[in-house]
Amino acid sequence: MIRHLLALATFLALTAPAAAQFGPGGPPAVGVVTVQKRPVIETNAFVGRVQATDKVDIIPRVTAFIEERAFTEGAEVEKGALLYRLERGPFEADMQAKQATVQQATALLRNATIVLGRANALLNGPAGQRSNVDDAEAQRASQAALLLAAQAQLRQSQINLDYTEIKAPVSGKIARSTVAAGNVVSPTSGALTTVVSQDPMNVIFPVSLRTALDLRNRYADKGGFSAVVVRVTLPDGTRYAQTGKLDYIDPSVAANTDTVNLRARVPNPLRPGTKPGEPGNRELVDGSFVSVSVEGVQPVQALAIPRASVLSDQQGNFDYIVDGEKKVQLRRIQLGQSTPDTAVILSGVAEGDSVIVDGLQRVRPGAVVNPGPAGATPGVPPTAPRG
Repeated sequence: MIRHLLALATFLALTAPAAAQFGPGGPPAVGVVTVQKRPVIETNAFVGRVQATDKVDIIPRVTAFIEERAFTEGAEVEKGALLYRLERGPFEADMQAKQATVQQATALLRNATIVLGRANALLNGPAGQRSNVDDAEAQRASQAALLLAAQAQLRQSQINLDYTEIKAPVSGKIARSTVAAGNVVSPTSGALTTVVSQDPMNVIFPVSLRTALDLRNRYADKGGFSAVVVRVTLPDGTRYAQTGKLDYIDPSVAANTDTVNLRARVPNPLRPGTKPGEPGNRELVDGSFVSVSVEGVQPVQALAIPRASVLSDQQGNFDYIVDGEKKVQLRRIQLGQSTPDTAVILSGVAEGDSVIVDGLQRVRPGAVVNPGPAGATPGVPPTAPRG
């Protein structure tokens, strides 16, 4: 009996280190992927602000009482739609007076023309005098000038009368009215309301000069602005379905930040099931902050691994790989233009290396592991189908 106990104690002593190292199931299981070249869309991320393409303050052009407000606050209006109707009576009376002046000047010009004709007819006769012709020509020219001035005043009266109907200069969503019907307004009263265009929208985002030059050089031979698309992520984290195109870059660099503004034009159609003028009927709102991604149209071939495999510390980014002896090695890596799901590797790992993605919390440099394909349970064979 004593001999059997000593043999059991010796066996436990010999196997204890292995059990402590590998646990009851042996080396820890990890999921790995093979580093290889894949088609990757190059992406740069920025913070931008939505800006309406047209934003117009509605200011009265004449002094008059407001008779009617013809719009619903917050609704969408079409270009040329009536917004305010001002008192027309005084302007109509002024226009009639100017019309009378035009008619009077027309009659005087007609009479001066007749007098000039008579003077010319008598010039070759015994009673004809050159001075009479000169006086008649001067009188006719004077009456023609008076008629032209009267017509200009009539035109001005017509313009002022037209200004009593204030119409939308652009299509868009209209803000609240700052004055109610019955108030008198004038060109110095300030804006009565504002019309903000809705579709499309501009997205303005600052880019460091270094990044701007990199984007220029990267896509110069691929079509320039047409070689990239702009994607927008809304403030709630939702990826906006519409894509935009770059159409403008500021000609000057901001001296205090060394950045230059880029502008993209993005469609902003009605959300499905909504109507014009409903609150929240469009995704992009003037003045809101959004996340902006500038992506290449054509993918490029690059060494790529899942972003989840990339770790970082005070020294930078690193990966754990499994070598030919199933030991873990730490590799410092340099990232390129990456996406939220895929990390592009510029240096640190080579094509064909096995990078650990699953089970990172169970590994350390130099440890022996049991690698298997990532996404499955490493080291566990699939269950055979039941017949």
